Amino acid sequence: MPESIVTILDVAIGGLLLGSIYALIAMGLSLQYGVARVLNIAHGEFIMIGAFCTLTLYTVVGINPLVCLAIVGPVIFVIGFLIQRTLFTKLRTSAPNQAAYEGSSMLATFGFMFIIQNIALIAWGADYQAYTYLNFGVNIGGAIFSANKLVILGFSIGIGVGFYTFLARTRMGKGIRSAAQDATTASLMGVNINHVLALCFGFGAAMAGMAGVLYSMRITLNPFMGLQYTVIAIIIIVLGGLGSIPGAFLGGLILGLIGEIVTKIDPSLSLAAHYFMFLPLILVRPKGIFGK
Repeated sequence: MPESIVTILDVAIGGLLLGSIYALIAMGLSLQYGVARVLNIAHGEFIMIGAFCTLTLYTVVGINPLVCLAIVGPVIFVIGFLIQRTLFTKLRTSAPNQAAYEGSSMLATFGFMFIIQNIALIAWGADYQAYTYLNFGVNIGGAIFSANKLVILGFSIGIGVGFYTFLARTRMGKGIRSAAQDATTASLMGVNINHVLALCFGFGAAMAGMAGVLYSMRITLNPFMGLQYTVIAIIIIVLGGLGSIPGAFLGGLILGLIGEIVTKIDPSLSLAAHYFMFLPLILVRPKGIFGK
């Protein structure tokens, strides 16, 4: 296979891998903000916790990282559900208006970010850590790709598509979408808003945690890695349209592909490329690709 084709395949697979992880992260934050109206600054910390829990379960207990998806995801969902049902429900019911609630909840998530970071620092230390899983080459048309890269890509796209199908086809998913459109009317139609908001925050946290489980196979971990992913998720949900799950998925893939292309040219410019996309979009189409 010509070298140029191999390079294109390498960039495409790498971009889709990065983009699919970004998509999971952004879908979770889009759900939390689009429905629960919580701009969760600590969202990236759930990625970090998912990654470190996988590291521990694999290296200490010997549990397969892919099996960890079925362990870490539900545990982080419960944590997110309880946080929304207790703290954020109290903030929402005591706030004088929606704007006050959004401001106080965002400040609360800043506090959670520092709390989670320090818990991770105590539990795992400040040193960079990593593990090796499925780190062997797979030949695709003459191009060699790491097996864990292909596994991450397949699982992350599968989780993203499965979650969107859940929202679009199930009764619970319809309740979540109705609450996103008009919480007051949804409550009059029999939707338990407090329960739905807690589900949304829990699902958002679980999506971030599962992204951390998958991405831990490829990256070096540290307790302060979360904030950069929160920033990327915010860029993506603005790119895709606030509250739009398909927009978050597509925006993540687009940002991942562009980031991978720029990284091949100059790795130091990857974050700058994200902002370069973000700023013109705000000026030209502030509502995003799928925004209404």
